[in-house]
Amino acid sequence: MSIWTRISEAIQALASGEGLSAVFDRLRSPPERSVAFTIAVIALSAKMAKADGLVTRDEVTAFREVFQIAPEDERGAARVFNLARQDIAGFEEYATRIARMFAEQPGTLCDLIEGLFHIAVADGIYHPNEDAFLARVAEIFGIRDADFRALRARFVEGAVPDPWSVLGVTADMSLAEIRKVWRQMVRECHPDRMQARGVPEEAVKLAEKRLKDINRAWEEISEANAHADRHL
Repeated sequence: MSIWTRISEAIQALASGEGLSAVFDRLRSPPERSVAFTIAVIALSAKMAKADGLVTRDEVTAFREVFQIAPEDERGAARVFNLARQDIAGFEEYATRIARMFAEQPGTLCDLIEGLFHIAVADGIYHPNEDAFLARVAEIFGIRDADFRALRARFVEGAVPDPWSVLGVTADMSLAEIRKVWRQMVRECHPDRMQARGVPEEAVKLAEKRLKDINRAWEEISEANAHADRHL
C-alpha cells in the first residue's frame, strides 16, 4: 500500500465538517507518522501558497522533487492541498498540532521546515510573506532563531551563510569542539536516522543538500584553521 493510498484513507476517515487539521490528532504513531509528515508538508505548503498569493509551476515541480507522486495518486495529493487551502483553520493551528505530534522528534520538525524552504524558493522569489510565514512556523516548532537564520541562508539566493552559522558553532570554539558538532550533524543526516524519525523515504533526499552544506562548512573552517596555524 503506497503512502498516498494511506493518505487518502486518512482523509476519507474525517467526519463531515471536520477540517484537515483534525487528521493530525489521529496519526500519532508509526507508520502513521510518515503519513502525517507528508500531509503536514502538503497542508503547510497550501497555507504558505496563500501567503504570497499564488502557486507557481516551479513550486509544484519542487513539491514533486520531494514527493514522487505517481499519476494515479495526483488526485489524492491535490485533494489534500485544496482541503488545506480551504480549511478555515489558520496555519498556526496546523503548525501547533504538528509541533505537538513531533514534540519528541525536533529533527523531524527541522526536516519539515527544510521541505517548505525548498518549495518556497523554487520559483526564484522568496516573498517577504513567505519569510514571515516560515519564521512563525519555526517559532511554533521551537526552532531557535539562529538555526532558522542558518536555514534561510542555505536556501535563499544571495544570503550566503558563514560556515559557523551552518554548523551552529562560534569562531571562538576549538577545532575539536567544532569537529564533534559536525560529526553529530552528519550522523543526523543518515537515511536510517531520518527514516527512524518517521520521515517518508521520498523526503530523505532533502538531506543530501543539507549534508553538502554541512561538509562544505566543515571544510571551510578546517582550511581557515590550518591557514591560521601556518601564519602563527
